[in-house]
Amino acid sequence: MTSKNMWFLGRFMHRHRGVSQLSSFFSSTSCAAEGAVAPPVDSSVTAEQAVRLWAQHFTLHGISEPLLSSQYIIAHVLGHKTFDGVDRRQLKDPLTDTQRVSVWKLCTKRLTSMPVQYVIEEWDFRDLTLKMKPPVFIPRPETEELVGLVLENLRLIRGESYGTDLRCLELGCGSGAISLSLLHNIPQLRVFALDQSQAAVCLTMENANRLGLQDRLEVQQLDVMGDSDALLSKCGPVHFLVSNPPYLLTQEMQSLQTEIVRFEDHAALDGGLDGLSVIRSILVLASKLLIESGRVYLEVAQCHPPVIRQMIEETMPGLLYLETRCDLTNRPRFCIIQRRA
Repeated sequence: MTSKNMWFLGRFMHRHRGVSQLSSFFSSTSCAAEGAVAPPVDSSVTAEQAVRLWAQHFTLHGISEPLLSSQYIIAHVLGHKTFDGVDRRQLKDPLTDTQRVSVWKLCTKRLTSMPVQYVIEEWDFRDLTLKMKPPVFIPRPETEELVGLVLENLRLIRGESYGTDLRCLELGCGSGAISLSLLHNIPQLRVFALDQSQAAVCLTMENANRLGLQDRLEVQQLDVMGDSDALLSKCGPVHFLVSNPPYLLTQEMQSLQTEIVRFEDHAALDGGLDGLSVIRSILVLASKLLIESGRVYLEVAQCHPPVIRQMIEETMPGLLYLETRCDLTNRPRFCIIQRRA
C-alpha cells in the first residue's frame, strides 16, 4: 500500500472510529494506476460512510466529480436514482454483504475513469431510463434540449394532435435517446433510425424493447457518409430529420476528458477537420428525403450555425436556413432548416 493510501486510511479511521476493522477496507489494494480495491471483509460500514470513503478515494486518484460519482453509485446499489432520493435512515444502516460487494465492485470500475453511466449501466434521459453500455455515446443535457425543441416546434406546426401520420429519420441514434423520447411523446410517430455502429444499433433496439416502443421504430446499421444510396432506397419521405451528429473538430479530440477518450466511441464525436463532415452529408440527404416544408433539427458546435447558414445559402438551393437556437448556457447550439416548397 502506498504512503498516500496509508495517509487516506488514517484520516478516515480517525473520523469514523465506530467502524470495526477499517483496515480491511483496503485488504488488497493494487499498485496499478487504476487503484483497484477489494471489498471489505467482515466490516460494518453504512451507506453514508461508504459515500465519504469513496469520494475521498476518488479524489486521491484524480477521478472527476468524486462526491457525485460516489453518491450516484451508492444510490444505485440502494435502489434509487439519486442520492437525494435515499431515505436518511437508510443511509445510517450498515450495508448488507451483497450491497457492500456491489459498491466496491462498481466504485473500483469508476477508478479506471469509466463514466458513471457505464458503471451503473443506465441513465435518465428526459422522462426515460435508458440502458448504457460502452462504447455507445452517452447522451448529454444539450440533447435533451434538442428533443424539447423538436417537440415544441412540431406543436407549433401541426398542433397538439401532430396529425395522424408523422415520420422521422434520426441519423446517428447511439443509445436511442432521441428517437425513443420522441416516440414516447408522440403516439402517431414512426421513426427510421440509423447508426454506423452495430453496438449502437443493438443498444437502441434493447432500449426500445424495454420501453415497449419497438413497433414504431426501425433501426439499421448504415453510415450516412458511405451508404447514402442504401439509405435512400430503404427510407421513404419523412416529415422531419433530427440528429446529434459528430461535430467536434478533429483537433479538439486531443483535449477531451480521460473518461471520454478511454471509453466512448470516437466516431460519434469526431466531425473532421472543420467538424462538418457528417453534417454536410446530412444536409444533402435532407434535400432528397424530406417532404416539402419538412425540417431538419441539428445539434452542432457553437461555431457552426453561421457556417451552416452560409453553406446552405450558397450551395443548397433546395434548403432554407430558418433559425439558430441557443442552449441553456446561451451558446448557439441548434439549427433549424427547412426544405423549400
